Amino acid sequence: MKKYMKILKSVSLFKGIEESELQPLLTCLSAKTAYYEKGQTIFFSGDTIDCFGIVLSGQIHVVQDDYYGNRSILTNIGTGNLFAESFAFAEIKVLPVSVIAMTECDILFISCHRLIVPCSKACAFHSRLIHNMLNIISIKNISLTRKIEVASKRSTREKLMAYLSAEAQKAGNSCFSIPFNRQELADYLSVDRSAMSVELCKLRDNGVLKFHKNQFELI
Repeated sequence: MKKYMKILKSVSLFKGIEESELQPLLTCLSAKTAYYEKGQTIFFSGDTIDCFGIVLSGQIHVVQDDYYGNRSILTNIGTGNLFAESFAFAEIKVLPVSVIAMTECDILFISCHRLIVPCSKACAFHSRLIHNMLNIISIKNISLTRKIEVASKRSTREKLMAYLSAEAQKAGNSCFSIPFNRQELADYLSVDRSAMSVELCKLRDNGVLKFHKNQFELI
């Protein structure tokens, strides 16, 4: 766990907690690490979970497949970020999404019960963790609202521009990179990949943007 101490210090869940307290905290929470290869499923749709994960290295996608096998990417999660916490704390009996490793990943799993219930040692950091978790869930709800705003656009072009504009604002620069390849971007926007590629080329030819792979520039 020592090799991930720098990452753990940056995790929002541990904000306000000293580095010297992290190892005792993780022991109290019965935290466990696991390694996943690229393409491996971390949580399957239909699972029952009582823990959430923190990405220590790599990148994961939260996806939802419909009855016909069409995939929609709900979100991309990188190093230092949490996933599945809302589902775990809500005690949902059947997980409606899958979580897939998009690269080789190291994941830290934490039990929801151990986080919210003070232990016999009455560790002082439990209240801080609960406060931090509420903040994380609130911020993710805001992010979900933005995703709904993008998805609600009627045309592929409108969805593309809404998403790319939001990414530029997030980066604070007209030049930025996105965490998706073309198929993943189409799945995230819930549009046809070919139609999306055509729109991207039109936007480029009209002088609206430039792009190379996952690098974009809004003009």
